[in-house]
Amino acid sequence: MRTRVLSPLNIAVHTTVLLLVLVWTIPTIGLLVTSLRDKNQIVASGWWTALTSSSQKGIFRAPGGEAQRQEGAAYVISGNVLEGGTGTVSAFGTSSLKPEEFEAGATAQLKDGQTLTVAADGTFKLTSNASFDGSRGQRIFFTSQQPPRFSLDNYRTVLNAEGIGKSFVNSLTVAIPATIIPILVAAFAAYALAWMPFPGRSLLLAGIVGLLVVPLQMSLIPLLRIYNDVGAFFGVPSKTYLGIWLAHMGFGLPLAIYLLRNYIAGLPREIMESARVDGASDFEIFTKIVLPLSYPALASFAIFQFLWTWNDLLVAMVFLGTGNEELVLTGRLVNLLGSRGANWEILTASAFITIIVPLLVFFVLQRYLVRGLLAGSVKGG
Repeated sequence: MRTRVLSPLNIAVHTTVLLLVLVWTIPTIGLLVTSLRDKNQIVASGWWTALTSSSQKGIFRAPGGEAQRQEGAAYVISGNVLEGGTGTVSAFGTSSLKPEEFEAGATAQLKDGQTLTVAADGTFKLTSNASFDGSRGQRIFFTSQQPPRFSLDNYRTVLNAEGIGKSFVNSLTVAIPATIIPILVAAFAAYALAWMPFPGRSLLLAGIVGLLVVPLQMSLIPLLRIYNDVGAFFGVPSKTYLGIWLAHMGFGLPLAIYLLRNYIAGLPREIMESARVDGASDFEIFTKIVLPLSYPALASFAIFQFLWTWNDLLVAMVFLGTGNEELVLTGRLVNLLGSRGANWEILTASAFITIIVPLLVFFVLQRYLVRGLLAGSVKGG
């Protein structure tokens, strides 16, 4: 049995593919791990340290004089800086300038003869020869080592947010028709450009290819003004589902027509000629022959279009609005982040919630993806 020897080119290709897979996979793993971590640990350390203890700084204010008790001639206030949580205190201090001035278990000398001791388990003991009545609680700065903590609290916060179910339905209402409508229109146009000769066909195809490079942002405001004028003329609202479906159709048609035309043009000419000899019309050829053979290209575009419309925020805000009844899922999740966008635990959990539906679509249609993308790469009409 002969052993296959990989050429240097094959080794380079395999290595490049492996690196690309790692580049895409590692951040996704990081998002998943972060979404399951405690929000305090997310801030304290990176996701790659999720299985090790993390160092966290905290501030605790001891109770005032109402919590004191007398032990002999001394007055004592005690408690736990960890407030029932887990972890081990490694250092503490009484000033924000020196939060790690003393090691755990040491006794700190404070003003007026007071002393403070903080143990490794978080228990503290504040002692004074004079009563604590009328005094504010002592601030205690501490550094603790926290064991790894994983929970589903971040996902519960997102899923239990008000209006999240309505926004999920809104996203489906936008994404499904905005995927199906361009496919239907583009399939007819692609067949005409591939198999129906007419004057200006090449020029029209070149124009469609040129539209692929037009930035989406350039046409948003002009298109919205047209919508508003049309809505005012007919006395109907301009921001409706029909409006956003038409907008997504317009933005997706150039890619859809180009992709489907390349695939349909690569179908065997003999099949088309035989159907015409048998008396089939172009519509019958399209519906009974071309469409069934074009499933790979249709599925490829459906994946891209659905991913784009599902994850879209800008077009939805412009053409649908930001009201509670119209807000799509991406818009609702953005609102959960707050005005400063610092809630990383919400962001990472939201990311995985939003990819559930696109993942289902991808795994259902993935076997057609590569075949559809390679359509027309060897021969064309």
